[in-house]
Amino acid sequence: MSQINFGMLLNTYLVPFGLKILAAIAIWIIGTIVINAFARLARRALSLRHLDPTLANYAISTIHVALRIVLIMAIMEVCGISTTSFAALVGAAGVAIGVAWSGLLSNFAAGIFLVVLRPFKVGDYISAAGQTGTVTEIGLFMTIMTTDNNLRVYIGNNKLFADNIINYNVNATRRVDLRCQLSAEVDSAAAIALLTEKVSRIPNVQTTPAVSVSIVEFNALGTLLGIRLFAATPNFGQVNNDTNTVIAETARSAGWPAPATYQVSVPSQAAPPVPAAPVPSPQ
Repeated sequence: MSQINFGMLLNTYLVPFGLKILAAIAIWIIGTIVINAFARLARRALSLRHLDPTLANYAISTIHVALRIVLIMAIMEVCGISTTSFAALVGAAGVAIGVAWSGLLSNFAAGIFLVVLRPFKVGDYISAAGQTGTVTEIGLFMTIMTTDNNLRVYIGNNKLFADNIINYNVNATRRVDLRCQLSAEVDSAAAIALLTEKVSRIPNVQTTPAVSVSIVEFNALGTLLGIRLFAATPNFGQVNNDTNTVIAETARSAGWPAPATYQVSVPSQAAPPVPAAPVPSPQ
């Protein structure tokens, strides 16, 4: 009798349940392969259309998430779980998760605005949220940057979108602003003419607008000069470094003394003697 009951239990419950588990595993494996293949085809199609890498990565991430949800719902149908009740459960859980994960949802919304408004794109060199580097990826919830010292930084999209963003790649040219402190013994007019000549010869310095060397202020050290010139954005770093080198070499070859403060001591004059009080005469 027990063998019959076990056989009925095996045929009625265990075998169908095992088949459903195997079917679910097979659907998950095949579905994952299909999703990855579809994502690769979609990425290739977007690249052939020369779509912006930022939009392409965002679209591929969205496709992955959407297809995964569809795959999970298909597996639940195979296992006999009603997706209607699952949808209601997801809706109720979504409200709770939305309250608990408001920051995550705000990052998702900010990511959409970053893609639509496009203050920057993948490959731009930006400064935002206290970090400066090259944008390597704009994801659904966070943006990935690579700093100058080759560190990977993950920044939440909401924090990034709420902060001031400086994009160094938007404009074709950038201005180099440097200063040169002269000693009080140096002729400022001759120094301006010499620096203008030397700086104008630096490679990749634009002739329009022309190089400008002018007096910024007079201070205790002497005369402070401001050197302003323009360079193409890709050449900014090279021009900035070369200008500093030219300023140092020009000062050394011209024999300009190093700026230094001077203290002039003025001897204090002795105070006049105070006359003595008269001594009263004896009566």
